[in-house]
Amino acid sequence: MTVHELDAQPAGPAEHGPPPLVVGGAYTVGQFSSSQVMALAAAAPWDSDDPVDAAVAKALKAERPDVPIPDVGPWDVDPATAERRYSVCRARSFPLPSGERKDLVVLRGELNAVLAKVPSTREKRTILKRNAAHNNRHGWRPLVVATAPVGEGDKVGEFSLEGFVTIGVGKSQGAVLGGPSTWARVGVWSVSLRFQHWLNVAVIFTLSCTGYLIMNPLFRSSAYEGEQTGFIMGWIRFVHFTAAFVWVVIGLTRVVSAFTSRDPHLRWPVFWPLKKKRDVKYLGEVVQHYLFVKKEAPLYLGHNPLQQLAYTGLYALCFVQMATGFALFGLYHQSNWFWGLVSTPVHWVGIPFVRLAHTVLMFLIWCFVIGHVYLAVRADSLERHGGISSMINGGVWLRRGAQPVDAPEVG
Repeated sequence: MTVHELDAQPAGPAEHGPPPLVVGGAYTVGQFSSSQVMALAAAAPWDSDDPVDAAVAKALKAERPDVPIPDVGPWDVDPATAERRYSVCRARSFPLPSGERKDLVVLRGELNAVLAKVPSTREKRTILKRNAAHNNRHGWRPLVVATAPVGEGDKVGEFSLEGFVTIGVGKSQGAVLGGPSTWARVGVWSVSLRFQHWLNVAVIFTLSCTGYLIMNPLFRSSAYEGEQTGFIMGWIRFVHFTAAFVWVVIGLTRVVSAFTSRDPHLRWPVFWPLKKKRDVKYLGEVVQHYLFVKKEAPLYLGHNPLQQLAYTGLYALCFVQMATGFALFGLYHQSNWFWGLVSTPVHWVGIPFVRLAHTVLMFLIWCFVIGHVYLAVRADSLERHGGISSMINGGVWLRRGAQPVDAPEVG
């Protein structure tokens, strides 16, 4: 979602009035798309003089003119107070992702006030709070939105967090206007994940090349009568061990990010994608798509179940590879209690077996790399959403209105 300015003219001096409010974007953690979250945030009577209502309404009309502002009557609003830092209103006949229209009670307000009112999972609250804190650091104030369905007899159901809209003060940086049939760029991969990805590529390549030379040296003084190869194999081993320690650091940062990241695609629940029966069904459809049995596969914003299972398996594989490598490294430091403990399994099964396992694991990792590159190129060629470039710029392009399995409607 792009930035929109409330006033057409730049803000003047202080005596000409306060600077305009601008909407920075919308972030969703619930069932609604970002534009629907913005529509819910704009839920107010048509004659409202609240500058926040006006700013959100104008941003929605500019970005998504096809998404209507909810119908709200003056009698449907209970405004915020100094003691209660959120407002409550009734949005009539609001379209749900299922296509059904339903009255919703919309709760809008300050982050902590809304979180204190609305029950939610710890994971959703953590993601919402981390993203809100990120926007706060960049000068944006989140207007948090929650909804509850209105049932028979005007009975209000349980509230659910939907996301937030960011509000700021000042001049916008320009807008790229769109419509219901245009493409939307959706951010997927964070900077930290992309950095880890490409650093992993460099480290695995370095470890593989140096590891192969350690297994099958090309430089042997005995092969050349009277010639000296110097310390070249020592340098190769040094590079290998250095890259191994860097790889461990990358692995540790990935573990930390699984519990601290504000990006839902990085957090620990993604490691096991088969949480419901439908996930198993979609896994089968993805496999059929890869085998050219089905033309279309379920749309995922992040990794589909097969991809995520492969990545989770790769993480386990890399952990075992690190363990075997450091077990062999520890043999040279048996006087140290730590390295003596690390290399203990080698004494149980023997050095040849651990070396063989370490080598086989290297080739298995490269089998994954080859398959990963092929499937990435194949997906980019068929789906044309910029999947490969997303690991450079962080986003993919999807049509507005597209409905991913793992995210709300796009746009």
